[in-house]
Amino acid sequence: MKEEKNTLKNHTKNLTEGSPVRLLLLFSLPLMAGNIFQQLYTIVDTAIVGKVLGVEALAALGAVDWLNWLTLGVIQGFTQGFAILIAQKFGAGEEEPLRHAVANSILLSVFCGLFITAAGEGAAGFVLDLLGTPDHIYPIGMAYLRVLFAGLPVVTAYNLCACILRSLGDSRTPLYAMVVASLVNIALDLLFVMGFGWGVRGAAAATIIGQLISVFYCLVKMKDIRLLHMKRENFQPQGRLMGRLLVLGLPMAFQNSVISVGGMIVQSVINGFGVAFIAGFTATNKLYGLLETAATSYGYAMVTYAGQNLGAGKKKRISQGMRGGLLIALVTSLGIGALMLGFGKVILGWFITADGEEGIQALAIAYHYLSIMSVCLPILYVLHVVRSCIQGLGNTVLPMVSGFAEFFMRTGAALLLPLAVGESGIFYAEILAWLGADLILVPSYFLVMHKIREM
Repeated sequence: MKEEKNTLKNHTKNLTEGSPVRLLLLFSLPLMAGNIFQQLYTIVDTAIVGKVLGVEALAALGAVDWLNWLTLGVIQGFTQGFAILIAQKFGAGEEEPLRHAVANSILLSVFCGLFITAAGEGAAGFVLDLLGTPDHIYPIGMAYLRVLFAGLPVVTAYNLCACILRSLGDSRTPLYAMVVASLVNIALDLLFVMGFGWGVRGAAAATIIGQLISVFYCLVKMKDIRLLHMKRENFQPQGRLMGRLLVLGLPMAFQNSVISVGGMIVQSVINGFGVAFIAGFTATNKLYGLLETAATSYGYAMVTYAGQNLGAGKKKRISQGMRGGLLIALVTSLGIGALMLGFGKVILGWFITADGEEGIQALAIAYHYLSIMSVCLPILYVLHVVRSCIQGLGNTVLPMVSGFAEFFMRTGAALLLPLAVGESGIFYAEILAWLGADLILVPSYFLVMHKIREM
């Protein structure tokens, strides 16, 4: 019994006691490191493709980026939604209902992964045509998507495992899994693209194999957590429970879908600006993940923190956690923004060979866009913290509404600003999307907290 308790202590963490700022920081740091490694292999993919295969291959990755993000966003929306209920059950100390929630989440995720794979493979060509993808990069983009979409069940499995572990307060195992996946991915990138000459297919295959290894790592660690020792009856489908999980997951998946569709509309506008502009925009978008790394980590921490404290009935701690989360998010965003303004051009040089006129033009476009994003980064960090707290409190509808605000601001800016100020107007579409979401989320947080206090 003593050994069982130690195992539980080592692999889960209760966020309902102790300093909120300290808890959020300690929980976020492993997530941040994991996200950095995840972005590392995204950057390596981009650097190898840009340097070895050239500007056209880099542009092709950019042309399909939002479609890839659409499938990933739907998967993450469902799995993160499922994890909200798991975190609440953990905070309330309800072990058997927690197991039922985990098992039914697995069943729903299997269906979700297979359906999205089939839908992605079937719709890829139609969507690229709709986006007006230039003919000379179209086959490169399709080749990349075919391999990525075939591996979506693996992506679903990793996201579900990571979300379950985070909901139980374990942010270290997803970190170690991502470190292993990143190192494998980088090694296979070099082998498949530079060694075997497989092109963008090799880059996509390396990503999927790395994720598969991270799934196995998470599963091995999950065996050590007593709360996750399942019985056959836990996997019996429960209509009411599945309905509750879907009520949490569907709005988040839909929110990510709406944001992605907005991104694809932006991409369709960019596709008319030429290969150099597409390549420069793609290079900065690949760094976007790095800029957002800490924000995403604080968001994951806030979901778990808010969910566990709501389950434990500690409402006052939720407000304390929100204030602490915003403080560390704003300080972090200012630091990252300053770093990118100082060294961004050097980092972008890893992706773009500035030898010819096209490369020089792409690098200038990329740094212009990166500078604008870096200055406005605090807006994005507020978005992540507030949205994630609201989701952790069990309300995924209001964050979905903020996704619509993002959509209208992003697409409106993308369609209108280039007509008014030229091609550079497209750079402000993302910033205005963040601002639109914040205008919905900040008052929504106070509304949700008011209702919780009245309960």
